[in-house]
Amino acid sequence: ELADIVRAHGEAYTRQHRLVPVQHRALRAITTCRTAALGGHQETCDHCGAVRVSYNSCRNRHCPKCQTLTKERWLAARQADLLPIPYFHVVFTLPHDLNALAQGNPRVISALRFRAAADTLLAFGRDGLRAVDWIVYAKRPFGGPAQVLEYLGRYTHRVALSNDRLVDHTDGRVRFRWRDYADHDRVKVMTLEADEFLRRFLLHVVPRGFMRIRHFGLLANRTRRAALGRCRDLLGQPPPDAIPVESSHALLRRLTGVDLAVCPVCGEGLMHRTVIDVAATPSPDSS
Repeated sequence: ELADIVRAHGEAYTRQHRLVPVQHRALRAITTCRTAALGGHQETCDHCGAVRVSYNSCRNRHCPKCQTLTKERWLAARQADLLPIPYFHVVFTLPHDLNALAQGNPRVISALRFRAAADTLLAFGRDGLRAVDWIVYAKRPFGGPAQVLEYLGRYTHRVALSNDRLVDHTDGRVRFRWRDYADHDRVKVMTLEADEFLRRFLLHVVPRGFMRIRHFGLLANRTRRAALGRCRDLLGQPPPDAIPVESSHALLRRLTGVDLAVCPVCGEGLMHRTVIDVAATPSPDSS
């Protein structure tokens, strides 16, 4: 797991490199996620008496263990916003010449990029592209808007590297899978020194408080409900059904088919909380 690599090399990396506070927090969260350092609760099987301790998640947006449920809940909310109209998927990219500037000023450049994309689409809506040649990737999704949302969810809620892409970690080197889009999307394996691996990972840690997902137009947060309600009235569409609130166990059962409430030892009993709060233990690198 990514956590294993951070535990093995993170302390040495932070001593040799200057990190901003949000990068320190990301490394610390990844290291302690679902460990005794964060505490948890104890469960006991009502059939065989087996005991299981479940440790708390760090909930850091850069942790590969903490984004799946967040993504699924985000998708459910966004699907409820869809209208019965055609949708297009539009992609804006940043020129490679600005990479260094973006890395040094991520908050400023990202905010400008969001604004430039919004202004471009508004201008497009006004003149129809009849007067100006636009260079923008845009296409109607073959599988409908739900397919685009699923695609976006994989990008907006994923971290720089998921655990399932890691191949091995030996002799101070990390091997992981990557997809070479320039070579017919072939999956290849890259080997990096652990120091370089961590450097690249930390480039993807976004500034504190930065909003990775922003909504404009009909979906702007302040006017979304009224605007979508007006659109549905004009289209003769009923309001969407209320989204049921699923517990984490129920959501995981629906996504994976695995019921965490069933005892993993006997497979017959159900796990019940017997200790509500297991005290956290200090992590080795805590101060």
